[in-house]
Amino acid sequence: MSQTILTLTLNPAVDKSTTIDSLKPDKKLRCEKPVYEAGGGGINVSRGLVRLGISSTAFFTSGGPAGNRLQQLLDEEGVKAMPFPVKSETRENFMVVATNGNDQYRFGMPGSELNADEAEGIIKAIDSCNPEIAVISGSLPPGFEPKQMRTIIKNLKSKGAKVIIDTSGEALQESLSEGVYLAKPNLGELAKLVGVDELHNDDADDAAKELINKGMAEMIVVSMGPQGAYLVTKDKTIHIPAPSVKKRTTVGAGDSMVAGIVAMMAKGEGELAMARMGVACGTAATMSTGTGLFKKEDVERLYRWLAKL
Repeated sequence: MSQTILTLTLNPAVDKSTTIDSLKPDKKLRCEKPVYEAGGGGINVSRGLVRLGISSTAFFTSGGPAGNRLQQLLDEEGVKAMPFPVKSETRENFMVVATNGNDQYRFGMPGSELNADEAEGIIKAIDSCNPEIAVISGSLPPGFEPKQMRTIIKNLKSKGAKVIIDTSGEALQESLSEGVYLAKPNLGELAKLVGVDELHNDDADDAAKELINKGMAEMIVVSMGPQGAYLVTKDKTIHIPAPSVKKRTTVGAGDSMVAGIVAMMAKGEGELAMARMGVACGTAATMSTGTGLFKKEDVERLYRWLAKL
């Protein structure tokens, strides 16, 4: 039986994408019909889990017409939504693909600021939940302090939840200071966490074990793009290479990786299966267009290939 999963997205977005022939300044550009999709780290994890046949509840802030659209988009994808109403409008991001070279132009808007009562209300609402797995993913909106992440994580852990964190900067540092079950930094984020300017692939496992030995996480998955990923625990290091595919986008690849890892966790599978499914989902996401994440058939084919290694 799958475990109960809660994903948390405090700075969600409606992602709007379109295509043009080419991007030129000072010209009126004729765009194709826009596509709207739900966005934000935890939301994307829940969207990915639906594709893998795993149920979850997506907690997110929601405000204004864009917030209503976000809820509608999630309903259409079969994601169980737990919106937290806020006064400010949910942000909208914009992406344009120029078809003459398949170049992507991504415009990320800042989230609207939360007030102090809303920030405290979010913490209380999350504390009312009792998940077995909690995924906190994405950026923080203005008005929500990184140190408040520690309170959320502490409350979830007190109920026995396995907390997975996928964020960056001060929010990631504060989360790891509280201690989580699993963290998914990339090489650049991992370097900052261990206090060095940069890390090479061969250094990633040692850096991850340094954080694990400090009690910051039980498991760390280091995403390395075309080089795949390391899954590191106190006692083992697993490297999974990324299959070679035709890349169309990198949007949602990290969130898709987390969805694959969580899907195997929920099924009670071991670290090797978690790492393989994470890389399969992350790679499959690069084969899609826009912010559509991955196709299940691509994931299954890539997972079978990785299982033969």
